[in-house]
Order: sequence, then C-alpha cells, then structure tokens
Amino acid sequence: MKRTFRETTWRKNPQFRALCRAFQDCSSEQEIANFLRDIGTLSELQAWSERLEVAKQLDRGLPYREISENTGASTTTVTRVAYFLTSGMKGYKTIFSRMHHSHPKISRGERMVSMA
Repeated sequence: MKRTFRETTWRKNPQFRALCRAFQDCSSEQEIANFLRDIGTLSELQAWSERLEVAKQLDRGLPYREISENTGASTTTVTRVAYFLTSGMKGYKTIFSRMHHSHPKISRGERMVSMA
C-alpha cells in the first residue's frame, strides 16, 4: 500500500528520511547534481530551480509581478513560495543564511557556481 505524505507525518516517513540521508551523503555539488538528475525529471529540476530563484527575489523584497516576469514563474507559484518563505519550515531562510555567511562579499541570490 502506498503511503501518502501528510503534513503531520511526512518527516517520519522512512523513504523520505532515506532521501534526506542520501543528500547528506553527497560530498560535492557535482554529486548532488547527478543525484538530482537521477531522481528528478528535467521539468522537476526546472521547477525546483525556479522556486529557489523566486524565493531569492522575494527575500530581496521584489514585487510579485516583477518576480514572475523575471523568472517566468506564475504569480500562483510566487505566492506559494512566499507562503513557505514566511510560514514554512524556514528551509529557504536557513539556506540563504548559509549562502550569505559562506560568501559575504556576494549578495544573496547572486552566487554562481560552475559545475564544469
């Protein structure tokens, strides 16, 4: 029987926990990229990347419509990301803080990493 994720139990799901551990076991950006490509479709990778960029622009205070125009994301997606940015698990905020602290000379949302 397929288990459905629920808001109160998703963190305890053994398959989800194994997925989290798999990310922890990656030792480089290239390994993470390879793993993401193996588990996600190109459409999913694009959607996840788009959501992160939307969150970065929201964090910088840009208006929703401008973000939609900049990223190609729908205003519905921008609104959804905004909700999680302010009311979610604080995952975006944690990542942004780490990105900002590890590269203080680079403003949030502008860090580019080569995976060549």
